Amino acid sequence: MTPSTADQPQMSVEDFEQVARAAPETVTLELIRGKPAVKPVPDGDHGEIRVWLQTVCMRLRPDLGLYGERGLKVEAYRRGRARPDGVLAPRGHFAGHGLWSDPDGVLMVVEVTSSDSDTDRRDRHEKRIGYAEADIPVHLLVDRDNDTLTVHSEPANGDYRQRPSYPYGTVVTLPEPVSLSLKTEELKDFAR
Repeated sequence: MTPSTADQPQMSVEDFEQVARAAPETVTLELIRGKPAVKPVPDGDHGEIRVWLQTVCMRLRPDLGLYGERGLKVEAYRRGRARPDGVLAPRGHFAGHGLWSDPDGVLMVVEVTSSDSDTDRRDRHEKRIGYAEADIPVHLLVDRDNDTLTVHSEPANGDYRQRPSYPYGTVVTLPEPVSLSLKTEELKDFAR
């Protein structure tokens, strides 16, 4: 079966990286499923959720860092480029890396949904698949449209086998290798 035109990459990884290097600092670019995209500028609540998670991670796992907007090579054969809202890895892990890092050693990626029209396709579907294909053990999606946290784990065959969702206010346990319990009551302050 021949893939449809919509499934064809719109540009090569090499061309994308060249464009991304030349983009102004005010523009964040990603290459997801072969299609370049401009990542929306986060609003205040989006930033507060990230700060909340960063604070929790620092307190419970001081050996780890939650890196914001860290460029990762994702998808099968590392053909995608994503900038997750958070990348959890051992502190010092990215020292000496360039703009785009292999996901080896990354324990978790975090996405916080935005208010733009592409958030469903990008944050809930395409990035999830790209992270699973890259064998990132845990993908945490903070879904502001539904006031839930979805914990994706056990990557296999291009997706995550486990995807339980929890409403804001519950205790959410992140599986190994993250091994954290998040008390999410504070997230209710950022519900729409």
